[in-house]
Amino acid sequence: MGTPKALMVDADGSWLCHGVSVLLGVGCTPVIVVLGAQASDATALLPSDSTNILVVESDWQKGMSASLHAGLDAAHKLTVDAAVVTLVDLPDLNAGTVARMVGPTPVQPNTLRRAVFHGSPGHPVVIGRDHWDALINSLTGDAGAGAYLREHRAELVECSDLSTGQDVDYPPA
Repeated sequence: MGTPKALMVDADGSWLCHGVSVLLGVGCTPVIVVLGAQASDATALLPSDSTNILVVESDWQKGMSASLHAGLDAAHKLTVDAAVVTLVDLPDLNAGTVARMVGPTPVQPNTLRRAVFHGSPGHPVVIGRDHWDALINSLTGDAGAGAYLREHRAELVECSDLSTGQDVDYPPA
């Protein structure tokens, strides 16, 4: 991308603020924001909201596993049954997609759900507390929870009617 994705801004504003706002708008509180490279610059983009928990992952170079591990470690300190995990590089993430992922059946500690878009896996995912320790222990390198979600047969929730689910890995041409 040429810059940390948490610093990306487009015509609609900061991708970081957008993601946090969507989660808060659906009732996901607090929002745990995991930042790595240039974390202080990204922090300046966040709205000053006391419901956010900021985690700076100093080993961000290790990849997605370090960020997911840091976020789930922070979630362990909360009294919640599950975590909604999403990425900053999903500029078309919307409330409808997140709402579908957390409902219509209540989220439980054993919940494991993954958004799919035209059959392709994506984000957000919902990971119940019962899975956190095993998932953390399975994380390595620049890989997220994909293998764990497949191995444990996460419930696939089709969301392509709500958004594209497309993560943006390259700057606009």
